[in-house]
Formats: sequence, structure tokens, C-alpha cells
Amino acid sequence: MSDMNGDMTSQTDAATTPAELRAPLSLQRRCWELSAVRKQKEKDQAQLKQQLQQTEAYLAISEQVTEALETLSGQLFEQELQMIQDKLTIALQEVLEQPLKLKAVAEWKRNAATVEFQIEREGNTEDIMRGQGGSVANILSVGLRMFALMTLDEKEHRRVLVLDEQDCWLRPDLVPRLVKIIHEAGQALGFQIIMISHHDPVMFERYADTIFQFTPSPEGVQVERIVTDRQQNEST
Repeated sequence: MSDMNGDMTSQTDAATTPAELRAPLSLQRRCWELSAVRKQKEKDQAQLKQQLQQTEAYLAISEQVTEALETLSGQLFEQELQMIQDKLTIALQEVLEQPLKLKAVAEWKRNAATVEFQIEREGNTEDIMRGQGGSVANILSVGLRMFALMTLDEKEHRRVLVLDEQDCWLRPDLVPRLVKIIHEAGQALGFQIIMISHHDPVMFERYADTIFQFTPSPEGVQVERIVTDRQQNEST
């Protein structure tokens, strides 16, 4: 009687035992998987902790870094502005043969710079737009446009500059001086420059690479290529 009860008890226990306990290999595999997941989580936690520490370290010095970058940007801007001021002063003096100096006054407002250009003659300030009947403004316009073009990405923007009657306020005898400066700047900076003018083509013969003369007529506009003496000499 006791043996029968024992057998029945064993069968009952086997029926109620979880499958994982009856299959140790399956349980072991599950433990391996959980262990691998735990190691990965611990690795991810360590990386996040390191990133958090780096972020906190950056935030601790972010204000100092911002101030340093703003100071550096201001210094670089002042250097570029000084270069523009010096170069354009030379251009004004060479073209107009007058003791003119370009003064660039920079002012910072709301993290942006505004620049006001002035002309100084022997200690006296003159208005750019009124001085010399507009010739000063024309010369400065050429220089500033060249500097602006230099800042563009050459992969997206070709260095081509079109000057439409940029010499309109200059006396005829001063035009070749402006053409000389434009020609030299174009060669130095790698610019292709197209200059449109109502002055006599003779004014451009010494420095222009190619000259076309457009003449209106009842039949339309006639286009003639002018061969300069310099080009004739070079061909011979």
C-alpha cells in the first residue's frame, strides 16, 4: 500500500515540476543569454556615463569657450577690415593722386558688425558719396565687390566680376589708372573681369586682354574687336 502511494506521489511531483527544471540545458542557455544582455547593458551604461561626464565638462567651460571664440572672431574681423582699409587707400591714391585715406569704423550690435566707411583728407572727414563727384564711391565699390567675391566658395561660384560703367565719374585721363588696378587685382586674385564703359577704347588698350566695341546702327548693334598695339607687338 505504501509503495503504491509512493509511486503516485512521484508521478504527481513530476507532473507539477516546471519544464525548465526538467531541462537543465535549456535553463543554462537562458542564463547565458541573460548574462550577455547584462554585459551589453553595462557597456552601454559605461559609455553613457562617459558621454555625460564629457557633456558636463563642456557645459562647465561653455561660457568661456563662447567668449574666446567671439574675441577671436572680432580680432580676425578687425584684421580683415584693416587689410581692406589699407588696400583701398592705396587704390584711391593711385587712381586719383590725392592724399585720401579710407577709414572703416566698425560697431558691434547684437553679435553682428556694422561698418561705416569714411574718407579722410589731411585730417578732415569727407562723405564718400559726395566726394569727388562719385569717383571715390566707384573705386571703393570695385574693391569691396572683389573682397566679397573672395569669400565665396569657388566650387559653387566662379570668380567672374562684371563692372558696368564703374568709371562713369572719372575724368578720361584717370580711367587707365583704374583699369590698371582692376587688371592687376584680377590677375592676382584669379578673377575674370568684364568691364563695360562709354569711354574711348584707347583708355583700355594698355591693360585689357580683349576689347570689343559696340556701335548702334539702323541695322542693329555692330560688334568690332579692337586689336591693340600691344597685341600686334606680341603677335609679331
